[in-house]
Amino acid sequence: MKAMVFQGRDQKSWQDVPDPGIQDAADAVVRVDAVTICGTDLHILKGDVPEVQPGTVLGHEAVGEVVETGNDVHSVRPGDRVLVSCITPCGRCRFCRENRFGQCLGGGGWILGHLINGTQAEYVRVPFAELSLHPLPSAVRGEDAVLLADIFPTAYEVGVLNGSVKPGDTVVVVGLGPIGLATVAAARLYSPRRIIAIDLVASRLEAARAAGADVTVNASEAPEQLVQDLTEGLGADVAIEAVGVPQAFEACTRMVRPGGRVANVGVHGEPAALHLESLWSRDVTITTGLVDTYSTPLLLDMMAAGRLPAASALVTHRFALSQMEEAYAVFSRAAETGALKVVLGPPTHDAVATSP
Repeated sequence: MKAMVFQGRDQKSWQDVPDPGIQDAADAVVRVDAVTICGTDLHILKGDVPEVQPGTVLGHEAVGEVVETGNDVHSVRPGDRVLVSCITPCGRCRFCRENRFGQCLGGGGWILGHLINGTQAEYVRVPFAELSLHPLPSAVRGEDAVLLADIFPTAYEVGVLNGSVKPGDTVVVVGLGPIGLATVAAARLYSPRRIIAIDLVASRLEAARAAGADVTVNASEAPEQLVQDLTEGLGADVAIEAVGVPQAFEACTRMVRPGGRVANVGVHGEPAALHLESLWSRDVTITTGLVDTYSTPLLLDMMAAGRLPAASALVTHRFALSQMEEAYAVFSRAAETGALKVVLGPPTHDAVATSP
């Protein structure tokens, strides 16, 4: 089969690799119908995730059809349409029993496209398939569902829930890539007083307004002063960092009010300063986290009910699976191309009603 293979820092290739097969009774093999590229994949290529070894197939988000299952897999069967979660829980260890699937000690956690071959391929082997695959409701399109493999659970769990967004809060979201935009949409579910969205790219600020931001500001135009002005000098109740650069994290700690919460969502590849000389007395709570995806069934139900944005709100570019190299080129130059989320898969067709 063909797959996107990590070859080392700044090197990747769409190449032939062996087809995956069942290696354990808890495995399933899925034919990939829709897959996307994550900002974390770009961090891997930059060398920010050194655990990824050359020769690893990239990717951790997909929708597809089950083609084979191990003897211990009973919740899905060949022919089922499924969402492949970015997190693979064993379901047995201490952390999995606490719904902290991202910290799995039993051979799971974030392993796809990280420690084992991932989803940017024609087929993918999924360990612990009972908990790692989610059957898709017929009402949910694959292009929409693939956004629930990572970005929406990450935004909801690591941003909104960790940040304890509540009705009436002022919420600041720094960084408006796909995760940041999903965070804006997820925060709206909790009726905050206002959401202030910050980025350097005008097209992303426009997308944030469409996702539900009340105020948008370019990061070069004194956003910290704007937050102070809008909150009468108090600061934001919740500041969510969705970039993964030190400047964004440090800005969040300056914009949050005493007693407020800073939720770090971004993947950081270098140290950020923690200015305890100014934070120690302000009762600020700072959270970090790798997504656990325990919310995926809930989010699937909400998407089926029309309570989450469709892919059309976030997906700006669509490619055939064979155009993986081109998709990476577009996604990695988002400031030039305007790319938010790119989805790769077979051509889509309009549904046509037929009579018996």
